Amino acid sequence: MPKVRIAIQGSGVIARYHARACKAIPDVELVAAANWRPESLARFAKEWEIPRTTTSFADLAAARDVDAAIITVPNYLHKDETIRMLRSGKHVLIEKPMALNAAEAEEMLAVARATGRLLMVGHMWRFDNEIGWLRNVIAQGTLGEIVRTKGFAIHPPGFGPKGWFNERAKAGGGVIMDMAIHAVDTARFLMGEPLPTKVYAHASTRFSSIEVEDNATFIVDWNNGAYSTIETAAWQTYAEAPEGAAHVWGTRGYGRAFPSALYLSVGDTIGAFTPTFPARIEQCDWPMYQRQIEHFAACIRSGAQPKPGGAEGLVVMQVMDAVYKSVATGKVVGI
Repeated sequence: MPKVRIAIQGSGVIARYHARACKAIPDVELVAAANWRPESLARFAKEWEIPRTTTSFADLAAARDVDAAIITVPNYLHKDETIRMLRSGKHVLIEKPMALNAAEAEEMLAVARATGRLLMVGHMWRFDNEIGWLRNVIAQGTLGEIVRTKGFAIHPPGFGPKGWFNERAKAGGGVIMDMAIHAVDTARFLMGEPLPTKVYAHASTRFSSIEVEDNATFIVDWNNGAYSTIETAAWQTYAEAPEGAAHVWGTRGYGRAFPSALYLSVGDTIGAFTPTFPARIEQCDWPMYQRQIEHFAACIRSGAQPKPGGAEGLVVMQVMDAVYKSVATGKVVGI
């Protein structure tokens, strides 16, 4: 098969991560970009040497020389643009959140199945080296039976989202939908894909004047007997963890990512093991985006279902629905 020909919808910050990743993969060709804002689109195309641009998503869908689309437009457009591209015969990598809610996610998954096109969801932390290492440690039984996890997904101190991210109708929510969603999927990935059973959540807007939540903490119970505490925030003056961090407690030991370490018992003594990884370019390290698109392209070539696909994305959206319902009601919500 010749190179996988990819187009990117959107020209914001996250689109640049994907463009950089596509340019680094020899068997991927970045052939087109689309956005309704011509100035932003022109800058994006020039920066990444993208040969063709359009301000019409319909024209991009009709293009016959595009195998797949990476969709990075605002959240409220995710469902319609994913369905448009799937029905036009293109495979889709949709940025997180997959949709505004689980009902939209179910519709997207149904269209992917009906059209026979591949649908992948951009939970890129699954492709991080340190997260992958911790998952393998857990799968090998080194930590024993997993009791609980804790995930952080926090904007750096004094920093928070701008623009449409702060509009409920366009974003679907605040830091829960923007940041905590990463920690939910990462917890599932680390533990081998358990299913959620119930959620209890608290959220508020205390550090800014935006219309969506700027801090939240919630607990997810899983059907493997473990539970996960998720903490997320923006605009705080101090963060107790990096932008993304994961902690796992098992009956035989403890493991974490960022900074990565294991604490295990040897005889009557507890000791630490610190693995060595290449230096990170940044906390949200762009090479994991490259590995994500390499996986996407490999699945297009082989016909295998990508992971995380629509089914995995749907589970996370079910958790998101339950979190917001718990915030609204103050009650535990079953899934």
